[in-house]
Amino acid sequence: MDAQLKKGLLDVCVLSILSREDTYGYKLTQEVTALMDTSESALYPVLRRLEGQSLLETYSVEYSGRLRKYYRITGEGIKRLKENIEELKDLKKVIDHIIGGENNE
Repeated sequence: MDAQLKKGLLDVCVLSILSREDTYGYKLTQEVTALMDTSESALYPVLRRLEGQSLLETYSVEYSGRLRKYYRITGEGIKRLKENIEELKDLKKVIDHIIGGENNE
């Protein structure tokens, strides 16, 4: 998969998962890697970038005597996710046309 396309899809996957629930980094990486062929180490820069863009925020919770860093989507993150979903719907129409749609499977 093209690196730029993968980067965009990683952003949407992360925001989508966080729109359902706050979660900590390891669990988030497990969910994303189950959906996409990507390494765990590739996800942490994505998280930092999304946080830098104010699309998500972090907080800490004590777990077994240690602090666990949780990620939460922000209002701006929800707005971006909705925009991305609309773009993906448009892209899906094009892809369906190119590959022949559901009728030619």
